Amino acid sequence: MGKISFCGISGSGMSSLAQILKLSGYEVQGSDRNFDLGRDEQNKLALEKMGIKIFPQDGSGITPDLDFVCASTAVEDTIPDIKAAKQQNITIKTRPELLAETFHSYKYGIAVGGTSGKTTTTAMIGFILDKANKKPCMINGGLLKDYEGKSAIANIIYNKGDICVVEADESNGSIDLYNPYISVINNISADHKTLDELVELFQRFANRTSHCVIINNDYPLCREITSHSNLLTFSLKNQKADFYASDITPLPDGTRYNLRGKTFTLNLIGAFNVANALAAIAACSQMGVDVFEAAQILQDFHGTKRRLEIIGNKNDITVIDDFAHNPDKVRASVSALRQYPGRLIIMFQPHGFGPMRSLGKEIMAEFAINMKEDDILIMPEIFFVGGTVTKNISSSDLIKHFKTLSKAEAYFVLNKETAREKILTLAKPHDRIIIMGARDNSLTDLCQQILEKL
Repeated sequence: MGKISFCGISGSGMSSLAQILKLSGYEVQGSDRNFDLGRDEQNKLALEKMGIKIFPQDGSGITPDLDFVCASTAVEDTIPDIKAAKQQNITIKTRPELLAETFHSYKYGIAVGGTSGKTTTTAMIGFILDKANKKPCMINGGLLKDYEGKSAIANIIYNKGDICVVEADESNGSIDLYNPYISVINNISADHKTLDELVELFQRFANRTSHCVIINNDYPLCREITSHSNLLTFSLKNQKADFYASDITPLPDGTRYNLRGKTFTLNLIGAFNVANALAAIAACSQMGVDVFEAAQILQDFHGTKRRLEIIGNKNDITVIDDFAHNPDKVRASVSALRQYPGRLIIMFQPHGFGPMRSLGKEIMAEFAINMKEDDILIMPEIFFVGGTVTKNISSSDLIKHFKTLSKAEAYFVLNKETAREKILTLAKPHDRIIIMGARDNSLTDLCQQILEKL
């Protein structure tokens, strides 16, 4: 086997792939600017514990004996590791390229696409196949609660079998790299690309699928994907879909639903998670798992970190951590929370100036539609990880727009620390505090800080 260095190894997508390749027999090392800044210490220790050597991101780990360097799409060409690799003529592969190579090395590839729900659906498929003894390899972007302690960082399931399950990301176009045996299209809605671009991407994705395409019949744009000879549908609305769930009922700690005459429960809230479950059950049915067995297995699934994850409750105030960052995810999360009693205090940290220019107003509209008058929205400045971008939009602009749409209280604050203090002054019994946003690993720490100080 070869020797690989991962540049940006702490990221959820990079760390999962690094672990899989280490377990597959490669010599793996890496660097990350977060480690150099004293962040993500838990990830660093976990990777080192499994034998992955961590170098400073100063080029010192880039040596001629490397077969190639795998670079996160979040790192720039100007950083020392990439410069050193180029100077030594060492091959540089992107994370999507290496993931696609790994994916295609398995006989049966299941790729989960869609603008929302990919992480949870991928985790569900991996969980079902694992518990059904199908020996899958699953490479995910989220941390699986049921696998904490079973791998260094719990964003993988590793078995030496012939099935590989991955998320197929449309935001950077890397979905075009996959030729799946089974593909899942959870939904098609506005995110990083125009709707026309997304429909073309997902149509090509379906066309390259060799066995079966599974689509969400509740999304009009998904229904346009019709060219595949083996097409399965799932739905919460259309009884004629191949996989249809009815009688969806919120429970104190989850959701109950009916599938083909039998009742099942999930340890997750929100109708959208029932849709994710249907997608997973459909995919696993194509790998020989009985539909009812798959639904039964999912009753023991506890979800992924940062997907409406309850961090704790103190003085009758609940703190929740959530990854929602685009219009569809915001709508799904807030509408699910609305099914339960209690005021919502939401801190939403947007990420990326470009995404906020294109989607910011739409995100604010979803908050406005789904929040009540006594709810509160707090927004720190847009999260930015580096690079050269045009910073001509601010969270303050988005808050101003929100106030034209809603009577709910809304505040712009400079940073997360100020947001934390604001939340602590506002919170009262029966409130639910939701820390919402993507790309920033410190948001979970923020939840813990708030919980401790309530």
